[in-house]
Amino acid sequence: MVRVSAVPVPQPRAGSAASAADRSRRSLGAALFLGAVGAAAVLLASGQTWAEGTAALSGGTLPLEAEGGDVTGVPTALAVVGLAALVAVFAVRRAGRLLVSALLTLSGAGAALAAYLGASDRAALDEKAAESTGDSAATIDGLTHTPWPYVTMAAGLLILLAGLLALRYGRLWPTMSGRYERDGSPRSRRAPAVDPDRPEDLWKALDRGEDPTDG
Repeated sequence: MVRVSAVPVPQPRAGSAASAADRSRRSLGAALFLGAVGAAAVLLASGQTWAEGTAALSGGTLPLEAEGGDVTGVPTALAVVGLAALVAVFAVRRAGRLLVSALLTLSGAGAALAAYLGASDRAALDEKAAESTGDSAATIDGLTHTPWPYVTMAAGLLILLAGLLALRYGRLWPTMSGRYERDGSPRSRRAPAVDPDRPEDLWKALDRGEDPTDG
């Protein structure tokens, strides 16, 4: 007698669905973390001192410094835009989600580029030197730059990575409006009005287990 043993049949669809769910969760968590940390770091670093120097006075020198906001306000503005786009990703679907993800990506790229260009900027301190000395031709001496512009640039790249994750995996992420539509909890169904003069309405109310004489 030939014995035939049962061989388990693989279920690629179930495995594929589980894998997609895992990728969705991991990418969603990573995008939220990178986007939030990147935006917060840009806002923090933009308020720090980016450049230092001295302006020549008749009686000596005057130390001056310029914060990130004095050099360029672009990273701060784009960080706010990126943070708003990160939240908006979950409120839109399909083409709208793709556009918002692209906006998130561009916000990070723009913030990083602006910070990189500001790392060698001297115009802000030259302007402060002219204001402090009253000489429009005055320039800054002993110019030095701090690491904060590069911190801002790295934070902008985090926002950029969050946008790339949204572009790649955003279609797998849940939608806030869709969640409420699926479980139906925010919506309350109202029973149709019963017209006592119409017998068919009375019978339908009784079939639903309602008291047609109530109310």
